[in-house]
Amino acid sequence: MTGTPLENTLMELWSLLSITAPRLFARAGRFEAYYRAPIEREGDAERLAQLRRRLRPVMLRRTKEQVAADLPEKLEQVLELELHPRHRALYETYLARERQKVLGLLEDSARNRFEILRSITLLRQASLDVALVDPTRARVPSIKLDALMEMIEEVVADGHRVLVFSQFTRFLASARERVAAADIAYAYLDGRTRRRDRAIAAFREDGAPVFLISLKAGGFGLNLTEADYCVVLDPWWNPATEAQAVDRAHRIGQTRPVMVYRFVARDTIEERVMALKARKADLFENVMGGGEFDARALSAEDIRELLA
Repeated sequence: MTGTPLENTLMELWSLLSITAPRLFARAGRFEAYYRAPIEREGDAERLAQLRRRLRPVMLRRTKEQVAADLPEKLEQVLELELHPRHRALYETYLARERQKVLGLLEDSARNRFEILRSITLLRQASLDVALVDPTRARVPSIKLDALMEMIEEVVADGHRVLVFSQFTRFLASARERVAAADIAYAYLDGRTRRRDRAIAAFREDGAPVFLISLKAGGFGLNLTEADYCVVLDPWWNPATEAQAVDRAHRIGQTRPVMVYRFVARDTIEERVMALKARKADLFENVMGGGEFDARALSAEDIRELLA
């Protein structure tokens, strides 16, 4: 069995082991109490070391650097963008309202999980473009769309090709409108695209220099080494999902260095999402690789930090 064995919590790893090595950790409840809770919530280095020792006989990990040593480098950069003043004022209004709502729901976060996630999603959308929250605000400038178009026009003029990822299909559609208005050929793919093969062919065979892709629709099953630029418009707190999307371009067959840009709206919930994503990346590395443990599962305290 291959793939990403761990993205969010150690229980994902247990579910794979229950199939591949069912006698290793027989009971989910026991595994959660003995390994997950001490490691994720308490940072128990001794328990983490014990888990690694038990995994060693059943796990063979080969990184991309080991199996594709001649692959060109991947250069990643986070671009922090300042919201337009009108955008900022509206975002702060939404933040105050949703923060008050969510903090009142945290006493029973399990029961109120969907309502909490709805508020967090609203704030993430408001960080991108307030028109996603309130369509009557379509005239409020979106710095991310402006920055995206500036980058696309420059890299396309230099002969490069670019993949653009977003989790929000409405925002991706807005980006598509801007690309079309600039008279730049593009391909588009999201979960509702009926002829996926045509969208891929428009990029790979017809030579469209821009491919706009929803993160979930394009996170697997694609080989797009024709592109050497990737833009992630909005951060996702699952680092594996982002990495899988970016690796549509940075994979065997790529002959040029790949430039990856992540757009983050400064002083918004997106900065908190980036911090949470870093903790999850640490969780994976500390269990599957090495180093000291420094990560926790998403908790009520994490949610408070997201809304700080």
